[in-house]
Amino acid sequence: MTPADRLLLRTVGSAGWWTPVLAVVAVVGVAAELALPATLGRAVDAAVGSAPGASSGHWLAAVVGLIAVLVTTGAVRDYGTGAATARSVAGLRHTLARHIFALDPRIAARRPVGDLVGRLVGQVADAGQAAPTVVLAGTVLLPPLGSLVALTLIDPWLGLTFVVGLLLLGVLLRSFVADASAAVAGYQQAQGELAGRMVEALAGGRTIAAAGTADREVARVLTPVAALRAHGARTWTVLAGAATRGAVVNPLLQLAVVAVGGLSLAAGRMTPGELLAALQYAALGAGLGTVVGALNKAVRVRAGCRRAAGVLGEPVRRYGTRTLPAGPGELELREVSVRGDDGRLLLDRVDLRVPGGTLLVVVGPSGAGKSLLAAVAGRLRDPDSGEVRLDGVPLTELAPAALHAAVGYGFERPVLVGDTVGEAIGCGADPVPVSRAAAIHDFVERLPGRWRTPLAEVAMSGGERQRLGLARALRAGRLLVLDDATSSLDTVTEYRVTRTLTGPGDRRTRIVVSHRVGMAVQADLVAWVDGGRVRAVGPHRVLWDDPDYRAVFRA
Repeated sequence: MTPADRLLLRTVGSAGWWTPVLAVVAVVGVAAELALPATLGRAVDAAVGSAPGASSGHWLAAVVGLIAVLVTTGAVRDYGTGAATARSVAGLRHTLARHIFALDPRIAARRPVGDLVGRLVGQVADAGQAAPTVVLAGTVLLPPLGSLVALTLIDPWLGLTFVVGLLLLGVLLRSFVADASAAVAGYQQAQGELAGRMVEALAGGRTIAAAGTADREVARVLTPVAALRAHGARTWTVLAGAATRGAVVNPLLQLAVVAVGGLSLAAGRMTPGELLAALQYAALGAGLGTVVGALNKAVRVRAGCRRAAGVLGEPVRRYGTRTLPAGPGELELREVSVRGDDGRLLLDRVDLRVPGGTLLVVVGPSGAGKSLLAAVAGRLRDPDSGEVRLDGVPLTELAPAALHAAVGYGFERPVLVGDTVGEAIGCGADPVPVSRAAAIHDFVERLPGRWRTPLAEVAMSGGERQRLGLARALRAGRLLVLDDATSSLDTVTEYRVTRTLTGPGDRRTRIVVSHRVGMAVQADLVAWVDGGRVRAVGPHRVLWDDPDYRAVFRA
């Protein structure tokens, strides 16, 4: 069984009790649909006297009852389809969203953001229709088979005629599923590529406007439209071809049933009511629209499951169950190596020990591996070999809550998440200390709703955004990692933040990636990174004697 098929079964199960309800309703509805022509035929025979002794009133009451059953089952089916789909879509979206956020950032970065959004929004909506589609697929052949049995019971020649027509329909539909599957899969892939390019362009909107390359960017973003159009046209061509074949074969099949039934009626082998029932069974059994619709839904559902399963198949980051013992926040990197996607060695057997409570500033030329070292230190990225320990505990063995409570990250361009300003910095306890330390408290106090102000309504500069991100990072209990997190601050604000980070009151271990000599001067230790290796570790005043070290800051 493929991952897409396993996901389809899980999605059917997530619809809960609606799946068996829909199955029961579908079977009851089909049974009523198959009973109606025979009952109506009996009513006609009773009315014209072809069935002596039969009461037309009783048969008409039965017809009314069957129609009521069809109306009721149709209403329950429509409501249940919506309810089951909503439950399945919600469950699958939660599963996929949780999985995406649990991925290693390196793996998640291999997929364009727009493609992930397309799968989460569009393809999950298709996959979420699995339960009603499976029920429909399981019952779609009951009307043709029931009609075949009924026609054979009325007259074996009618059954034979109907079998020939169904075989012809099967031949005409044999390539529909394969062609439709390929077209739908190609369409969804082109949709994801288009969404990915659009998200990238929106993120770089200011650059595009400044460079005056809007026309060129529009052409680049819309490049997948040609493939989208081709796959869309192919989808509708396949559907139109199937509908056209049905439009030709269905009337011919019904005409054949009329001819054979007419001959049987003339020969006295059939009553007028049975002929009426035969015509209805022929129309019911040869209705290609329901079969094509069911196949088309099944194709879209499976394609959606395949797209979702493609992401769910990616391995997530594994955590342990341990908590941190009491400790000063000592950080140790042992023989840590990291390779890029191309196999190039980005960090080469790094050994680094940072005593608890130390302010360590990481410096080095561009591309030396400073940010990667900071990412490894707090487990934003796992090394390909080696181990990172915090107070003697490997980071991979820590429970998620323990890791996130102990380690905080501040970035050059932080992404603020949450509905309000308070949620953006993770207000769980008193937000004032961290907001004052990040020099953002006065800004928040001026907002109309203070911490409850909707984040989307706050106009802020790059420095204010950076300070909000810094305030969130400062909630860390044991290890604080700042990757150029003060680069957008003015001189006065940076001084206030730096004084907080370097003051004696902060006993956390602090790792600061910086290119400013002033920060290195105030550090307890400086890690000089060059070419993916730690070239030296020591106080700034000691390293300053090396001309190559001084050249880092001149650059």
